[in-house]
Amino acid sequence: MPQCCCHQRFRRITDVRDDSEISRVLAIAAHPDDLDFGAAGTIALWTGRGIDVVYCIVTDGDAGGFDETFPRVEMAPLRRAEQTAAAKCVGVHDVRFLGYPDGRVEAGIGLRRDLARVIRQVRPDRVVCPSPERNYARVGASHPDHRAVGSAALDAVYPDARNPFAFPELAADEGLAAWTVGEVWIAGSPAPDRYVDVTDTFPRKLAALRAHESQTGHLTDLDARLRGRLAASAERAGLGDGRLAEAFQVLETA
Repeated sequence: MPQCCCHQRFRRITDVRDDSEISRVLAIAAHPDDLDFGAAGTIALWTGRGIDVVYCIVTDGDAGGFDETFPRVEMAPLRRAEQTAAAKCVGVHDVRFLGYPDGRVEAGIGLRRDLARVIRQVRPDRVVCPSPERNYARVGASHPDHRAVGSAALDAVYPDARNPFAFPELAADEGLAAWTVGEVWIAGSPAPDRYVDVTDTFPRKLAALRAHESQTGHLTDLDARLRGRLAASAERAGLGDGRLAEAFQVLETA
């Protein structure tokens, strides 16, 4: 995949805003459970500090599940319910689903418009999204839907949501004025530069992932898997033995 175009538009942030300066976060993901794997520990910290977090899930996860015990026709509503329950585990009570088909997401104009709409509705100070770049060290982070949503989310942040002349129907028909997002936190990036200590919120992250029964119910070693990955991130961050961390690439977008 070509080098991420975000490097041409946005700047690596040199001074991440303190959480006390953040009122609202919009967390965008391709599938139910993506945010719980990648950012739920951090999100639990934010909500615990009084930050309002809204989830926007692009697909209903209808191609998910680990065996045939879940009828396909029931998968989408099941996964919406699981994500809603998981979000509550980390203090999130506003979950929006765009209903795109799982496994067939493309970073087209329609998705950019839909994400720009949500950004203008929510008016967040900070956006969380997946990486548009392939991560060769973690193939699971580079699902095609993840990369498509990451690309469309960055395009929605800039230029779409902030440009009053982009998608003029959003203002004319829906009354949604332009909005500029201050910073973007990319989960699953191959080049993370921000590590968040989530040791204290790890139990809530684990509970959120367990709420995705259709995806994790068969994983008897989920706790150990998560601890291993997060401990490795904490080690890279120099946080010390026994600590757990989630990793992000943070971009200044204002």
